[in-house]
Amino acid sequence: MGEVAVELRNIRKVFPGVVALDDMSIQLRRGEVHGLIGENGAGKSTLIKTLTGVNIPEEGEIFVDGKKVQFHKPSDARAMGISCVYQELNIVKELSITDNMFIGNYVKGKGGLLDYKYMNRKAREIMASMEQDVEPTELCGNQGMGQQQMVEIGKSILMDAQVIILDEPTSSLGEKEAAELFRTVNILKDKGIAILFVSHKLEEIFELCDVVTVMRDGKHIITKPSAEMTKDELIAHMVGRSLTNLFPKIETHPGAVALETRGLTRVGEYYNIDFQARRGEILGFSGLVGAGRTELVRGIFAADLPDKGQIFIDGKEAHIRTPRQAIEHKIALLTEDRKLQGLVLEESVEKNLTLVNIDTLKKGFLVDMGRIRKQADDAVKKLQIRTPSVDKAVGELSGGNQQKVVIGKWMNTDAEIYIFDEPTRGIDVGAKIEVYNVMNELVRQDKCVIMISSELPEILGMCDRVIVMREGEKMAEIDRSSVHFNQEDIMKAAWGGKLDEQ
Repeated sequence: MGEVAVELRNIRKVFPGVVALDDMSIQLRRGEVHGLIGENGAGKSTLIKTLTGVNIPEEGEIFVDGKKVQFHKPSDARAMGISCVYQELNIVKELSITDNMFIGNYVKGKGGLLDYKYMNRKAREIMASMEQDVEPTELCGNQGMGQQQMVEIGKSILMDAQVIILDEPTSSLGEKEAAELFRTVNILKDKGIAILFVSHKLEEIFELCDVVTVMRDGKHIITKPSAEMTKDELIAHMVGRSLTNLFPKIETHPGAVALETRGLTRVGEYYNIDFQARRGEILGFSGLVGAGRTELVRGIFAADLPDKGQIFIDGKEAHIRTPRQAIEHKIALLTEDRKLQGLVLEESVEKNLTLVNIDTLKKGFLVDMGRIRKQADDAVKKLQIRTPSVDKAVGELSGGNQQKVVIGKWMNTDAEIYIFDEPTRGIDVGAKIEVYNVMNELVRQDKCVIMISSELPEILGMCDRVIVMREGEKMAEIDRSSVHFNQEDIMKAAWGGKLDEQ
């Protein structure tokens, strides 16, 4: 590979109660895709923020093109050609592609007016260099998530970035969009740009990355060519132990129907959905992006009301018109977007853990602070939430620990039906297993568990049945004992194919 574009050497970064980076070193080379992987809380986000000038380390050195530099603010890193495309895209949907690419760096022509003729041409050229055929005057909000991500990458190219960091870039992408992203990454690599590819998906690391660095507890564990690593070896380095079973499926004994829908419809999103979910089982929902799975469970929870259809809880029709009524019917919905819909990021771990059941933690008319603290402490211990204190703002935790707080919030209720929407998105393999074990424990308690997942290995590894949806319609229902319970047939149904009856 090419010469070293940027290097962090012996970096140490400390936050109150946490050593986030401890003697951490990494080299990013031109024309190389460098994978970065580690459990949630391993220090990946802090490393990214150090590379981009957001965090200033207490110890260590930073080198760009072999010269020692210091970053005091993000603009210092950008001036050195370092750019990051974050998991939460920095897109203004109401503005055009051109505006999004040039925002903060508008070009003026004669008379001081913005030179949109030049900027549109430049935006078109940059997107074309990534083999993207777009009209730069179109609004970004009208583009798909994959296209919006390409605009962010295009913005980095416009700034002449020599190092591009991609932070969990496929977390919100479908299969086709992810393939498009990979193609673009290889184009950037061929141009001699250094790519840091941060992902929790092991298959992506092996498919795309030339080398991989593993972090654990803020430390550098190993850097090695990905071709010389195995999945088991990578996992062992990540978690510090061997994980022989990525999907700890337990034997289940499905019981009575806890939740049933008949003809549930919300026009434009899902149509005539009939299904039953039983106690003591995990029911999976699979399908491509836009299949209507999230919209369906939001309808059940009354976050977005269905236009017609019936919902039955334990055999009795339930008229659920608000999320509060859904909670009263003992339904818990762990939303797909934990940051926007599942948590109050500015509030403490303690407050988030007791958000839903605060009314049950009163002494007379006053909130019982002692019971609140005990319940929060118990949840932190039970779910192994990594936080210095329950007083810590939940927005400062890693993604995996934030997800555990969302789970803990609902487990503090008396829910009987748990709906997990993409519960392991953006969290590491160790945290995933902990989430699966939470599901297993709920099944042991004879609860009803529903899981929406875009990860087919997860569906196959943990579910007793799977319902496949496509464009708002139910395409297939496959039991674990069926010959169709495999990746190929589930994908066939997701693409609209018909499965033979057997």
